[in-house]
Amino acid sequence: MSFTKFQFKNYIREALEELKFTTPTEVQDKLIPIVLAGRDLVGESKTGSGKTHTFLLPIFQQLDEASDSVQAVITAPSRELATQIYQAARQIAAHSEVEIRVVNYVGGTDKARQIDKLASNQPHIVIGTPGRIYDLVKSGDLAIHKAKTFVVDEADMTLDMGFLETVDKIAGSLPKDLQFMVFSATIPQKLQPFLKKYLSNPVMEKIKTKTVISDTIDNWLISTKGRDKNAQIYQLTQLMQPYLAMIFVNTKTRADELHSYLTAQGLKVAKIHGDIAPRERKRIMNQVKNLDFEYIVATDLAARGIDIEGVSHVINDAIPQDLSFFVHRVGRTGRNGLPGTAITLYQPSDDSDIRELEKLGIKFTPKMVKDGEFQDTYDRDRRANREKKQDKLDIEMIGLVKKKKKKVKPGYKKKLNGRLMKNVVRPSVLKIVLAVVQSVKQNAKHFNRKSWSTELQFFLFMRTNYLNRNTTLKTANCAKKWYNDKVI
Repeated sequence: MSFTKFQFKNYIREALEELKFTTPTEVQDKLIPIVLAGRDLVGESKTGSGKTHTFLLPIFQQLDEASDSVQAVITAPSRELATQIYQAARQIAAHSEVEIRVVNYVGGTDKARQIDKLASNQPHIVIGTPGRIYDLVKSGDLAIHKAKTFVVDEADMTLDMGFLETVDKIAGSLPKDLQFMVFSATIPQKLQPFLKKYLSNPVMEKIKTKTVISDTIDNWLISTKGRDKNAQIYQLTQLMQPYLAMIFVNTKTRADELHSYLTAQGLKVAKIHGDIAPRERKRIMNQVKNLDFEYIVATDLAARGIDIEGVSHVINDAIPQDLSFFVHRVGRTGRNGLPGTAITLYQPSDDSDIRELEKLGIKFTPKMVKDGEFQDTYDRDRRANREKKQDKLDIEMIGLVKKKKKKVKPGYKKKLNGRLMKNVVRPSVLKIVLAVVQSVKQNAKHFNRKSWSTELQFFLFMRTNYLNRNTTLKTANCAKKWYNDKVI
């Protein structure tokens, strides 16, 4: 398959040749015919799949260069993403003999100058962030009432960052008979009302990938147990020799802390999070492009709006609180067939999250640093196997205490407690108690009041009369505190 089958205009073909694009990606091959047919579309595909050209190429193919009106509006949730789309559109437009006016309206730019230019002529293609585009529409300077195409790119991120209401207002200013396209890495449930409101019988396409993360990425897992994490990350930087490494953290406070530590060690480190001022953020990104930094410490939401080329390594300072961010993080490296390495630091309490990621098809290679180099290790696998055996034991033990409830007379608690005190020394009783306590603790996140009521009652009675050993008492107190906070 090749781009020739789409029969694009000459200048579009020239632009593709300049980019050395000869074969469409899976997303492009499947969706471009749908877009050219004028259908409304919801395209769900991973970042880096080529979806930008999936909508840009048909827009240019259907563009009336002789018209003076706005024909396409494209929104992106961040200035960096909007600029990326703008640069791709400008590259195509540059090959046209007839002038094609492509504009980029984002925050932090000269709004007065943009209004002056709009007074002279309207652009053919409008690209930008929702806030600035709507400001120009609301003031009457930007006329989009004749547009034929509206594209919402990175819809899930648009929702996450709170811009969907503004996009809704922009859509309300557009004609009803236009082509509406939504592209996103995921389609959250909260996005459904918006899609139903504006899209008419859309084609829903989800491009499945063979692997959750690229085959070119080495996905490593390294334990932080008993280690100073700052020192451990610095040690990793000394072994990696990256072209450019991104270090993801879960909070802005942690970003500040880690950035300060690594900078003090003499490393060239950039920092990106939500509190960085727009002008400073732009300056940092220019420095990144100029290779002034080897490392970027970033939070998830701040980094999702930035496209950074040449990332050779990714370090997860911790597993993200929202597990869906994990794929976005790791997907920063190993792009375009290039090799990449992703290193995730974890502690024993992260095991359940790691198992959830593994259920999604993400495979980890356990590693450790020894004698100044990365070496394979199997510590976590052994621990996981032990936990699986214990889970099986817990289920068997739990079955022993699931008995039919009986009606009892007042004062039954005292009698029950007394009866338990007599039986507490029996090994079979001790095993049952321990199994219930462990099961309550392990399954706290998936707690169901009805199915667990018997076990919890049993557990609470037993705690008073039996749990006087230090380790078991600690476990019981932890479980009871959770029970009191979350259930009662």
